[in-house]
Amino acid sequence: MKLKDIPREELELMSYDAIAYKLLEESNKKMKLTDMFMKICELLGLGEDAFEDQVADFFEMLATDKRFVMLDKGYFDLRTRKSEKIVIDDDDDEYDYDYSDEDSMEDEIEDDDSSIYEDVDDAENNDTTDDDLKDFVVVSDEEEEN
Repeated sequence: MKLKDIPREELELMSYDAIAYKLLEESNKKMKLTDMFMKICELLGLGEDAFEDQVADFFEMLATDKRFVMLDKGYFDLRTRKSEKIVIDDDDDEYDYDYSDEDSMEDEIEDDDSSIYEDVDDAENNDTTDDDLKDFVVVSDEEEEN
């Protein structure tokens, strides 16, 4: 059943995130958070005051609900329509999650995955451990007592 066909009494019993899920599912495209919540307010017959008072709570609800994914520029979409690509930022050693369309992911296959393992290879081939130990002196217990 489409959202516009659901009676207002039933919509009022639904949570905002359930309505948002149905809205994104029916539209079959990503939506801006503000546009989505404005549409929900229209469906429920809520005024502009309700929009302003509750939009922050709506954002928090969608941001913590695992069924939704936050995209660039205030857009949200259903996680089931996106695939997760992890981007490693070598400068900060942080992981960024890039949610892209599954179709476009096939076109963006990385040519060089060896950069991930460069640090490990360098550490294995680097023979600085001998230099670090040249000033190291072992003292036995007997020598220490004297």
